[in-house]
Amino acid sequence: MNKPLFVQADMTGLIHRVRIPDTVGPHPTVVMLHGRFGNEDVMWVFEKVLPPDWLLVAPRGLREDGDGYSWHPRLPDEWPCLYDFDAAVTAVTHFIHTLPKEYNADPRQIYLMGFSQGAAMAYALAMKYPKLVQGVAGLVGFVPEACDAAVQMQALDGLPVFMAVGTEDPLIPYEQSQRCAQTLQKTGADLTYRIYHTGHKLNAQGFQDLQKWWKIRASDGN
Repeated sequence: MNKPLFVQADMTGLIHRVRIPDTVGPHPTVVMLHGRFGNEDVMWVFEKVLPPDWLLVAPRGLREDGDGYSWHPRLPDEWPCLYDFDAAVTAVTHFIHTLPKEYNADPRQIYLMGFSQGAAMAYALAMKYPKLVQGVAGLVGFVPEACDAAVQMQALDGLPVFMAVGTEDPLIPYEQSQRCAQTLQKTGADLTYRIYHTGHKLNAQGFQDLQKWWKIRASDGN
């Protein structure tokens, strides 16, 4: 298996790491979106649960934030609204559109996987451009506020979504996660909702469930 390569911002517009498969493309692709204070390196802990012959790319967030990067400048005691992610959604959408030319990505098989704020970013992009992606895995994250238009339009109609939440998460309260799951259901998502007795992380059972979900995606794409 090839090691992820570091790539400076080029035609894609974002610094990123990429793992290019040895197989003949076009490649099913997972865009991995890190959480607040993260970077293009941190999401590779999930590499082992993803299909081994898929293209994986992890872009760096737009804004410097502490010792890392974020997708938007969240204020204390604030749940961001959908429009707070507009700049990041625009940048990542451009990034995705360049992947077929840059890495022979299959534009018909683009998936998102986000952690924490990266999960919120993934939900925001899918709601804004529902035809661009074929599935979303959101890990201990949240759904942005002010999604009324997306709910009314049934924006995620039939889109496979894996949502993992922790009952002891100090950053995303369990009650908030439940409300977020209800919002996703109202948008029409084909939701796989998994609850774990853990904090702001994915435990061993979560990794197993996530791997099973990705295996189904790989089977559906063949």
